[in-house]
Amino acid sequence: MPNEIIKKNAVALAAGQDRIVRPAEQVLITGRSLASIWRDQQAGTYPPKIRIGANSVGVRLSSLMAWMDSRETITADNVIPVAPGSKRGRKPKNASTGANL
Repeated sequence: MPNEIIKKNAVALAAGQDRIVRPAEQVLITGRSLASIWRDQQAGTYPPKIRIGANSVGVRLSSLMAWMDSRETITADNVIPVAPGSKRGRKPKNASTGANL
C-alpha cells in the first residue's frame, strides 16, 4: 500500500495537480508518527494545516513534499556518532535517595 500511495502522489505532482493529504497518509509519506507531526506543527516547522470540513484537516501535497525536500540529508560528514561505551536508556534508581523506604 505505501508504494501505491507514493506512485499516486508522484503522478499527481507530475500532472500539476495539488491535493490535500490527510494525517494517516502523511504518516505513510513521511514515515513519522502522528505525535511527531503534531509536535512539529505546534513548533511551526511543519506545513500548515488546511481545514477540509468540520472535523477533518490535511496539508497540501506540494507543501509536504517541499518540507521533505528541505530536510537535512544524512551523510558521513554530518553524522554525530555516539561515544563508544556510553550507556543509553533509563538510568537505574539510586538506592541512596530513599525511594525504596
